[in-house]
Amino acid sequence: MTHHDQPQHGQGAEEHAPWVPAENVTPEEAEFIKKHWDNLSHTTKHAKWINAVDQHEDHPGQSLATRSHAVIEHWAKERNAVPATVPGTEHEDRAGVLRFNFPGYGGRKLKEISWQEWFKTFDDRQLVFIFQEHMKNGNMSNFFQMDSPFREHE
Repeated sequence: MTHHDQPQHGQGAEEHAPWVPAENVTPEEAEFIKKHWDNLSHTTKHAKWINAVDQHEDHPGQSLATRSHAVIEHWAKERNAVPATVPGTEHEDRAGVLRFNFPGYGGRKLKEISWQEWFKTFDDRQLVFIFQEHMKNGNMSNFFQMDSPFREHE
C-alpha cells in the first residue's frame, strides 16, 4: 500500500486503513490511530511513536508521539519541567489545558499539578503527546503539543 492509498477524510479508517503510516507503533497504538484516523493530526499519523524511555529519535528535529506515561514523565524530568495546567480551564473534576512549567521560562501563569492529576486528564481526554527530543540544530527541544481525537475542526 502506498501513501496514495491512505483513506481520505470521511472514509472510515477501520475499513480502509489496515496499516498505519506512523513508525514504531504497538498494536494498541495502531488500533487507536485507525479508530480515530479522521480526527487525528497528520503529525500523529506519521510520527515515530515512542513506547519506552530507551527509544529515541532517529534524527534531531524528528516528530515523535506517545501515549506512554513513563515516556512523557521521563521527557519532562530531563527538562526539569513539572506538570501544570492553565488556570480557569478546568472541567468538572479534572485539569483543563495541560502544560509543563519549564524553569526559566516565565510569562505565562500556570498552576502546577500532580502527575496523577495530569495523567488523569491526559487519559480521560485520550490525548496523544507529540514532542521532539532535539531541535534540528541538535539542541535539546522543549517542543510539545497535544493531539486529541475529539478536538473540534474548523
